[in-house]
Amino acid sequence: MSDQRFSHVNDQGKANMVDVGDKPIQHRTAKASGVITLAPETIHLIRENQLKKGDVLTVAEIAGIQAAKETSRLIPLCHPLQITKAEVKASLTDTGVEISSVVRCLGQTGIEMEALTAVSVALLTVYDMCKAVDKQMVIGSIKLLEKTKTDI
Repeated sequence: MSDQRFSHVNDQGKANMVDVGDKPIQHRTAKASGVITLAPETIHLIRENQLKKGDVLTVAEIAGIQAAKETSRLIPLCHPLQITKAEVKASLTDTGVEISSVVRCLGQTGIEMEALTAVSVALLTVYDMCKAVDKQMVIGSIKLLEKTKTDI
């Protein structure tokens, strides 16, 4: 077994928000993606913008951006970060919708949770908007693609 300790657990084994106050502020970027598999009929309805709830792809993108900005309120031990850019793209594929995100900040800790939350909420938004017409949707393959940090 590894000798590595969890950073979000204190000496008593309790949840602990890590103190990042002594770390330098850096440019940080994270990219994430995920997919939702849809029935062919649902894909057609999205392509033709015929769903009753509206433009699925645009609403999902906006929901993802909002989610990135709210991550520290949703994930208990995440730090609030100064987000400088949140971009979410929803693309129709042959089998459903692919969501990708790029989130940037100036901060002392990584922004990968914001990128992952953006993708997750965008996918849930597609699910919500399509649930009346598609009972077989599957959300999956949510993953961090990249995270970087550079000194200022």
